[in-house]
Amino acid sequence: MTIPRTHTPVVTLLSWTLSFLRPYRGRSTAVVALTLIEIGLAALAPWPLKLVVDTVFGDIPFPGWLAAWLPGLAGLSPTAVLVAIVLAGLLIQLGMEVVRMIHTQLQVQMGQRIVYRLRETLLAHLQALPLRHHLLSRTADSVYRLDADAHCVDDLIIGGIFPLALAALNLTVMFVVLVYVDATLALLSLVVAPFLYVCLRYHAGTMSDRAEQVKTLESSLIERSFEILSSIAAVKSFSREHHELSRFSRDGRATMEARLTLTWQESLFSVAVTAITLAGTALILAVGGLHVIDGRLTVGTLLVVVAYLAAVYDPISEIARTTGLLQQAVVSARRVREILALPPEVLDAPGAVDPSSVKGHIRFEHVSFSYDDTRTVLDDVSFEARPGELVAVVGLTGAGKTTLVNLIPRFFEPRDGRVLIDDTDIARFALGSLRDQIALVPQTPVLFAGTIADNIRYGRLDATDAEVAEAARAAHVDVFVRRLPDGYDTPVAEGGATLSGGERQRLGIARALLKHAPILILDEPTSAIDAISEEAVFDALRQLRGRHTTLVIAHRLSTIRDASRILVLHEGRLVAQGPHEALLATSPLYRRMCARLSVGRSLDEPESVDELLREPAAAGSPAAASIAK
Repeated sequence: MTIPRTHTPVVTLLSWTLSFLRPYRGRSTAVVALTLIEIGLAALAPWPLKLVVDTVFGDIPFPGWLAAWLPGLAGLSPTAVLVAIVLAGLLIQLGMEVVRMIHTQLQVQMGQRIVYRLRETLLAHLQALPLRHHLLSRTADSVYRLDADAHCVDDLIIGGIFPLALAALNLTVMFVVLVYVDATLALLSLVVAPFLYVCLRYHAGTMSDRAEQVKTLESSLIERSFEILSSIAAVKSFSREHHELSRFSRDGRATMEARLTLTWQESLFSVAVTAITLAGTALILAVGGLHVIDGRLTVGTLLVVVAYLAAVYDPISEIARTTGLLQQAVVSARRVREILALPPEVLDAPGAVDPSSVKGHIRFEHVSFSYDDTRTVLDDVSFEARPGELVAVVGLTGAGKTTLVNLIPRFFEPRDGRVLIDDTDIARFALGSLRDQIALVPQTPVLFAGTIADNIRYGRLDATDAEVAEAARAAHVDVFVRRLPDGYDTPVAEGGATLSGGERQRLGIARALLKHAPILILDEPTSAIDAISEEAVFDALRQLRGRHTTLVIAHRLSTIRDASRILVLHEGRLVAQGPHEALLATSPLYRRMCARLSVGRSLDEPESVDELLREPAAAGSPAAASIAK
């Protein structure tokens, strides 16, 4: 699934970014206040140097306002005046450093909090998206947006908006002072503005496109790494390490070249901006020098002007040096907004019903479903599953078995027809509460970081240790846990890598049983379990059958025989249903399926379909009698 690309205007992105400052109004006000203090101190910083050059080393008297404030200065010796001015300059500089330190700390704290908040929002939204999105989209791309792209708010606010605001305020203050000192030099300082604007317009568009390309390639590279490492067993078993390294290297080179191209343009832009500001400074220095020669300006005043220019041009040059990062932040902000713009799962209908007291009577009424509106996966399916029943769903690969059971917890919505529980359309139920009433065991259960007990308790987080142990015994988990030194406190490796397939399946069953949900859905729950353990698990399920409506996607004959009712799916249609013995007598397709299963052959073998449809065993034949036993 391709996430729709957006071309949100930069102004809209900045407005969206600034909205994250609302919970931090107090800190934002403090940052503004510190900024003003920092600018004020920066405006004072060059003046001690002017006094040293013009008054201590020259014969120009103190400015009238300073003499009025500090009348005792005129009576001091030149040495005492020099020490006093130097100390004053030192205090101003130290004050600037302290203010800058607090300013930086507040900005960083605020930026990190905003990033954390955005990640929280983004993860919540990703979890709220329909399962279809996660099945059709690349997981690594979502992780990249959650990890790297979430920094966009910090980069735009701390690396863009605040420095720009500081530069604008600096420019305003310094320009006013420059006008007071020398109007000609003040106007000359603005000469660089048109050149900076043209330079920015020339580079900004192409840098944005290249930043978008870099982000896409980096995301693909993460996807490639994720794919290789998550499939490392297959890579090693086929000795494909060199092949995978070659594919990774090819993608890595493309990513590196795109990054180098972007960095080269960033460097060119930075050099251009620096050259423009240096030319502006040189022009001011030359004109100011002429004014000094003409006696219209003192050397100390010229030094103040040059210092003010540095205070204005330095932030502009710094922003130019980080423009590439700002462009990447804009691209990241667009990518984050693309995710947030995706519609979440269907919200609860007005007046949604709380299903907490349902008994679990499931009914499908003429249900059809398609993933992409082109190929029908389920076609006009109708059946019932009553409380206490174990209903088996059988069929070849692609028949629609997993899709059918995934409609019950509303992972997907039917295209036509209705799914009802206790005679209520599940679309009327509160979604979260509906899923609380369903326990699902996938064919390959997902295990999380933590202990064995933690993984079982995932089914019900408030379960006691005794309840966890009881569910484990019912699922035959205690058989292998007893052999572990730490028992239920044994850590589980990533994805359950240190456990066998059967052990992982039993943990998944225990987790589902612990939930005590009225509806239990099992997707081939014992495919990796030995026959003895399978019998023990199903014996536990038989004892608990009265508590659940159980649907089992089954490929084992032992599971099928035990079912109250069997649903036979073929190419999305429900072609037969009933108990095992009745289907043997009435359904040639089911009869041949069972014949294959009875000799240990899989229904997923390529030739199965033709054989199943072409060679039915007669209802009274010896083969059929053997299957029925």
